[in-house]
Amino acid sequence: MTDLASSGRTQRPEFRNINALTDLPSYKLPPAGIVSILHRVSGAILFVLMPFIIWMFDASVSSEFSFARFTHVFAAGVGFLPGWFIKLVALAIIWSYLHHFAAGIRHLFMDINHDAVTKQFGRSSALTVLAVSLLLTAVLGAKLFGLY
Repeated sequence: MTDLASSGRTQRPEFRNINALTDLPSYKLPPAGIVSILHRVSGAILFVLMPFIIWMFDASVSSEFSFARFTHVFAAGVGFLPGWFIKLVALAIIWSYLHHFAAGIRHLFMDINHDAVTKQFGRSSALTVLAVSLLLTAVLGAKLFGLY
């Protein structure tokens, strides 16, 4: 067994009893951990908003009248909810779908290529997932809010 001091490596801190108030704020989560948590969050958002997703799909394809009502909801709102809030909910669904899809592809690739999975690959693929999902969300959000 080699001594840590002779190998030039420093001993990593060992946390046995984690104090949520003192230890968690100083913990730096790696990008792969962030993507993993966001993958779960995006799945939960898609699950919770599934009735809204089904309503949007049904209203957009049922008839011309339902499509006109659908576009009116996004333009003027419905009830006490303004149109911009409905668009924000739709933007959350867009981000959730794109992030969940990109992270799912990342997980499938890692499941298929066990030999290619390294710490550096985990970091770079996580940053790629974050960049792709945010960039595509920004593009589609700009279209949703009528910027082009």
